[in-house]
Parts: sequence; C-alpha cells; structure tokens
Amino acid sequence: MHLKTFRGGVHPHDCKILSENAQTVRLEAKGELVYLMNQHIGAPAKPLVKPGDRVLVGQMIAEAGGFVSAAICSSVSGTVKAVGPRATQSGDEAAAITVENDCEYEAVEGFGKPRDYDRMTKDEIRAAIRDAGIVGMGGAGFPTAVKCTVKDDSKIDYVICNGAECEPYITCDYRLMLEKPERAVLGMKIILKLFDNAKGVFGIENNKPLGIRALKEASEGSERIEVVPLKKKYPQGGERMLISAVTGRKINSKMLPADAGCVVINYSTLIAVADAVADGIPLIRRVVTVTGEAIKNPSNFDVPIGICATELIEAAGGYSAEPEKLIFGGPMMGTAVYTSDLPITKASSCILALSVDGAKGIEPTECIRCGKCLYACPEHLMPIRLKNSADAHDYADFEAAHGLECIGCGCCTYVCPAKRRLSQTITMAKRYVLAEKKKGAAK
Repeated sequence: MHLKTFRGGVHPHDCKILSENAQTVRLEAKGELVYLMNQHIGAPAKPLVKPGDRVLVGQMIAEAGGFVSAAICSSVSGTVKAVGPRATQSGDEAAAITVENDCEYEAVEGFGKPRDYDRMTKDEIRAAIRDAGIVGMGGAGFPTAVKCTVKDDSKIDYVICNGAECEPYITCDYRLMLEKPERAVLGMKIILKLFDNAKGVFGIENNKPLGIRALKEASEGSERIEVVPLKKKYPQGGERMLISAVTGRKINSKMLPADAGCVVINYSTLIAVADAVADGIPLIRRVVTVTGEAIKNPSNFDVPIGICATELIEAAGGYSAEPEKLIFGGPMMGTAVYTSDLPITKASSCILALSVDGAKGIEPTECIRCGKCLYACPEHLMPIRLKNSADAHDYADFEAAHGLECIGCGCCTYVCPAKRRLSQTITMAKRYVLAEKKKGAAK
C-alpha cells in the first residue's frame, strides 16, 4: 500500500514500546492546582477570581484575553489560594491562579448535561468550544474556536485530524485511539457541522495499526469521514507536513491552513470538542504520557489540568534511576526543565525522563559540507546557511534565506554528523527577528 507522506524528515527510533501498552489510568490531584494564564498561543487569559473565592468543577476562572486567547476552567472544587506569578516550563514566570483542592468535586450547574448538537447552530457550536477553553492539545496550544472561525466556511474542504503523534516516546493520543475512538469520531462530526463542504480525514502513522483499525471501525458508515494511513516519519505531525501528505497542498508561514482549504485539529482536541459540545464538559482534564528509561513504570494518565507533574511521576512509580534530563514533551521539540514541580497545562502531552542525556559532553566540529541537513529539512531550507547568518548576526541574510519558515523540528541537528547546533541557533535567531518585527510594528 502506498503511504502518504512529505519530502524530507528523519526516522528516529520511536521508543513508544515503553508506554504504548499501558492503559490510561485516571489520576486525581493530591495537592494544589496551578492554572497558568499563558497555556495557549495568543493573549494570556484574564483571571475572574480572587484569593479566598470558592470555585467549582467546570467554572470559568479566567476569560479569554483577546480574540486569539482561551478561557480557563477549574478542574476541581476548592478555594483560590493565590493569583500571581508562578514558574513555567520555559524557566520564566507567568500569571497563574492557584486553587486548593477540597476533594469534593462539586460542579457548576449544567456540567456534564448532554445536549443535542444536531440542533445547535454553527455560532452556538463555536461558542461552546470557546467557552470550554479548548486549544490544540498536541503541543501548540492554538485556540480551537479561533481555528474554526474562518472568513468563508464554504472554502474549507478538509478537516484533518492530526493522529500522527510522530514525536518519539509519546503515546497519549495512541491510547485514546484504542480507548475512545467513538468520541474522536463524534468530535469530527461536530466540527464537520461547521464546514458543509468539508471531508473529515484522520491521518494516522502506520506504526499504529490498531489505532487505524479502531478509527475505521468507529467511523464505518460515515460518508464524510475517511481514515488515511501515513508513512511513519518525523515530523509527519507538523501542520504543514500533514496538509502536504493528505492533500498535496502547500502552505508557508504567511498562510493559514484555511488558505489551503484545510482545518487541522489534534486527536485529543477532537475528544475535547465532543465533551464540550455534546456533554457540556469544558477542557479540564487531559491524558499525559509519563515515560523514558528513567521512569520505573511508564504510564498514561488522565489528569486534571493544573496538577503538579511530580504527582504524575510518583504515580508512575518514581524514577528507576536519577534522570540526566527531564523534558516536557518529546525529545525532538520538547522543553528541557530543571524541576518536575511544574503544572500540567492543556498542551502538556508528555513528561520524559531520560537516564542518559545524549547531548551531554558532545562538542560540535566544523561543518563537513555533507548536505544531510538540506535533505532532512521538511521545509527545504539551507540550515547551515541559516546558522552561519545567525552566528554573524546577519539577520537580513537570515530572512533572505527564508529563516522564518523554520518550524523548529530539529531534523537538521538530528542528522548532522558534526553535531552542530543547527536547530537551536536557527530557532533563537527566528525568535529575535520576530521580536524585532513586533517592536517595529508597535512604534
């Protein structure tokens, strides 16, 4: 069978065997919960509560701070302890609401009450998604209501579910494919109500045959839904790569998927849409993979948003060996952190504890002009030229060489035999250029 894919990319060992057979276990928080106001792309959420307030499960405790933003709902009932700065995965601080769990789990009125989404208008469906605070749960955190609000609904002909889960180690979406395929199909049907001319496509890498089978069975009889096996290759789950593989269409950094007639939604996000629209349950929980060679019992946990990552590690049996590196996310695009005492956010898919830091002690050597980075780059860029421009602070040349098109996937660094820090340098240069552009636009 010919599998759809894109040009470029790499084939790292997926390491999913550690947790792919671990059934999802529901976990409740023991201690306080911390809800960061910036756990999504766009403007931070604005707190609606103050210290001393009692909150309920499903209560909106922070409203969207702008059009591109997302509300935040409490995942427990309890008392607001503080509204102020807390540490984030990046090492910075951000505004947050801290809630002391009273373990009573008293919910707001209407929480979990089923409703007939077939009777809802498009605006009512979008409002339900927006009020539920749903964002992309694959890591990007883009507000889903914004993604589903396009200039012309009739121009969308593909709603693509990103079921690639191409990052090594992560298995949270895969477990949900096996355990909740019907909910994802329901989520797809709800999104398709917004786009009358669209076809729903589940794009799933072929290293998940059981997931492919489960989705095919769950979507049987749905004329507008198709399951498309994709070639196992990183970064197959990148939005641009996924659109290219499924439709053959191309987009760049100046375009949105909607410009190519597509809306792309993560697998877990589709389930959150089903929960919110069909059952009145906002995004207050998610599945997180806890894995790595330094984890005693690699697991998948269904946890409340805001729970401390340390509690997940303890529930997985703790460390089998002191980890040399702790990462939130996968090894290719995740964020290395200095502590596990950090809150789980809507975009937290994985806690990865590595017993060996593969990058430790490696010193880059001079480029040997092998060209491997050019062939690996899924955006068809010249990584070595971009690094040289960044090192020389020649940002004009960096832009001329299309540095802003870099998606930060890390393929170039992965294949470099000289172990040069290509992706890291390019990503920093891109951030600098974008920050300078933002400053210029604000003047």
